Amino acid sequence: MNTSSAPKKTGVLFLALSFCIMAGCSSSPSDSVIVHSPLPYAENALEPYMSGKTLSLHHGVHHAAYVKNACLLLEQTGIDGNTPEEIIKEISGNKKYQDVFNQVAQAYNHDFFWKCLKPQGGGKPQGELLKRIESSFGSFEAFRQAFTAQAKSVFGSGWIFLVQDGDNLEIMTTSNADTPVAHDRIPLFTVDVWEHSYYIDYQNKRSEYVEAVLDHLANWEFVEKALR
Repeated sequence: MNTSSAPKKTGVLFLALSFCIMAGCSSSPSDSVIVHSPLPYAENALEPYMSGKTLSLHHGVHHAAYVKNACLLLEQTGIDGNTPEEIIKEISGNKKYQDVFNQVAQAYNHDFFWKCLKPQGGGKPQGELLKRIESSFGSFEAFRQAFTAQAKSVFGSGWIFLVQDGDNLEIMTTSNADTPVAHDRIPLFTVDVWEHSYYIDYQNKRSEYVEAVLDHLANWEFVEKALR
């Protein structure tokens, strides 16, 4: 009797199940406040500055997994909220719910990140946003230099944000899943500086990736609408 096929089938099933978990084969519950929204553009729309392969893995696998895990953990713990922001503020700093915070905050950060990008974006913003940047940083070029430098300084995985605190705009870096929402800051713009967001396209050149986003992909119209 040939039994060699049994381990092979088990291995195939295990790999399929592992990918299913990572990619989020089942969608988030329809009544969940954490959802995996489609990208607001085609996967290849940000090329050559962000490849379709990166978008497919980043949005379709990493982001999907955060959403799936967040929904499962929220259901298991009974934590409730009308918005992701409410949930983040409720459990921030509570070690008991650190795993929930990580998944919810990452789902939120990614959803926000996609909205901060657009094809043929970037460059110097206009209108009220430019006035606020110049008031807070002296000039747009000074902001661009500071934003890129601080993005490079993030050790390991994390995020860099342009945030609003009162009437001032500030640059804020966070580690891992942390988000300005947990620190009473209004996020206006972000760039994901986890390696999976840029390594396929830029390898270890994080600064080039951030500069490409600022110069070619930033959705400044979305950012201006987020101003308070």
